[in-house]
Amino acid sequence: MKKKKQRISAEEQTLLLEIQIAKRSILTALSNLENLTDPDLIDCSIYELNAAQTRYQYLLHQAKSLGVTCRNEATYLAAASNE
Repeated sequence: MKKKKQRISAEEQTLLLEIQIAKRSILTALSNLENLTDPDLIDCSIYELNAAQTRYQYLLHQAKSLGVTCRNEATYLAAASNE
């Protein structure tokens, strides 16, 4: 029995893309934090990390409230780039 492919709306697609961007921001901030030595830049990186994590949590909450799910990120990103 085949599962129906579910089309996602433009709003849902944008939300999923924003989640991916927020996830990359977290990873970037973590990488910066690991490589910095200047105390001022470390503080800045900590603020960036906290902001990215807060945004990511907010976007996940939004997706959950809308019932948006994405089981396979790679498939979604490939489909989004082809449109």
